[in-house]
Amino acid sequence: MPSEDPLLEVAGLHKAYGDHVVLDGVDLSVDAGQVVALIGPSGSGKTTVLRSLNGLERPDGGTVRIGEVAVDFGARQDRAAEDRLRRQSAMVFQQHNLFPHLTVLQNVIEGPVRVQGRPRDEAVAEARALLDRVGLAAREDASPLRLSGGQQQRVGIVRALALRPRLLLFDEPTSALDPELVGEVLGVIKELAQQGWTMLIVTHELAFARDVADDVVFLDGGRIVERGPAGVVLREPREERTRQFVERLLRPF
Repeated sequence: MPSEDPLLEVAGLHKAYGDHVVLDGVDLSVDAGQVVALIGPSGSGKTTVLRSLNGLERPDGGTVRIGEVAVDFGARQDRAAEDRLRRQSAMVFQQHNLFPHLTVLQNVIEGPVRVQGRPRDEAVAEARALLDRVGLAAREDASPLRLSGGQQQRVGIVRALALRPRLLLFDEPTSALDPELVGEVLGVIKELAQQGWTMLIVTHELAFARDVADDVVFLDGGRIVERGPAGVVLREPREERTRQFVERLLRPF
């Protein structure tokens, strides 16, 4: 159950593009150290939730609080507050989004040095330690283009960790990978969960969500239809719409 003071608290989040409503009053909370998986059909608003938290999309209304930093998106725009909110989280993208002209190490230290203003020596030392943790210490001078998809995604995870966020956001982290590479990325995420990182994960890997997530949230039509413990929602969902979705993914034919 959510605590009285969750790390992430979202209330009444709205987003529309013209007449198309993408988020229709989303309320969501995540406790410190909790892993929450967002599932739902394409176009349900899952990625827009993440992008709204990370400042890649500006919601039309609603409030978001991460830690002590809160923004009311229905009020007059406060760029300084929105920038502080953006810095509380880091995102791992579906398509890696690494800079091809930079080495692996340079990709990892770019944010800490250029955005956060941390000393380069400190950022390099931390980046090397993180790369070692995911088995990529020997590839720090490599171009991302010479890495496998799984290796690129592990670099993407390290790049997010190097920003020292309070909240990690994952947008379908395995959907762009060949099936044989999925396990190595999911293994890293599982280790992060065991280490107590707070994570919000958009995924279609229901078995992974059941094993790693504390809670599963099912979105449809820009609204949260159901939330509960991962094992309960994925085995015995209360809502018919959730049941239909889960059965379709687990038994597609």
